Amino acid sequence: MFSRHKKLKIVSGNANPALATEICNYLGVPLGSCKVSRFSDGEIRVRIEENVRGADVFVIQPTGHPVNENLMELLVMSDALKRASARRITAVVPYFGYARQDRKTRAREPITAKLVANLLTASGVQRMITMDLHAGQIQGFFDIPVDHLPGGPILAEYLNRWQLEDVVVVAPDVGGVVRARELAERIGAPLAVIDKRRPEPNVAEIVHIIGPVQNKTAVILDDIIDTAGTITEGGQALLAYGAKAVYVCCTHPILSGPAIDRLRESVLEEVIVTNTVSVSPERLLPKIKVLSVAPLLGEAIIRVHENLSVSKLFD
Repeated sequence: MFSRHKKLKIVSGNANPALATEICNYLGVPLGSCKVSRFSDGEIRVRIEENVRGADVFVIQPTGHPVNENLMELLVMSDALKRASARRITAVVPYFGYARQDRKTRAREPITAKLVANLLTASGVQRMITMDLHAGQIQGFFDIPVDHLPGGPILAEYLNRWQLEDVVVVAPDVGGVVRARELAERIGAPLAVIDKRRPEPNVAEIVHIIGPVQNKTAVILDDIIDTAGTITEGGQALLAYGAKAVYVCCTHPILSGPAIDRLRESVLEEVIVTNTVSVSPERLLPKIKVLSVAPLLGEAIIRVHENLSVSKLFD
């Protein structure tokens, strides 16, 4: 489809090669030849196996688990491309790791999201494409352009196809209200909010539910499912408040620690996620539905390459 773009190159690390292949198939361009391996002591070795001089190179590399390995791969690949005289290096990071460390909540804590932004820029990245940052203001941590794509339209399209009745979209906390409201508007549903507090990381206590959930089909929307404690407890609370069924939508299925066991034993009807993060087949429960972000990222890539507006994708 875009074979005329001889200077468009797409390469991938080991984080999500399946997504990179999907994007290349969508665009009709071959995946660039790049070997990412390890020396015997564990150090990352990158070899770009084709000419990229003067090319517009897009590196597909979410920084999910193992976060440090995938991040380091991205940094080394960017440095290799810079030293190979690529014209522009764009990091396509569908999931941006360390995004939850975006502020100091107590004394002597780092702001690691800002540190990672600095590292990416220092490695040679000149532009970034990402999806559903945990906090939108992280875009301001970068001194390079950041195209921040929402996953909501993909999730909304899927929900609209199902034509669920008496739906209410539920924000899992106050911080997720804006994201949940946008989904609610897209599917024509009211909004509710779970009022919770976090006494410590990865621990949530539900205090109250605000909004109309009785006799409704509740759809909890979050950007990340990590240990799945919030959404599974939220599902139980919604049923206790009178919801007739509970679904969950999220963009980034991190699914760490006890997440799979919690989801398997939960009251949730379906967990709708995207493939920004690679989930191994043995962890894909029957109730987990994976939607592809490849067409969205492919459109964003070609628009960046051709200097067109990315925001027009969502008009």
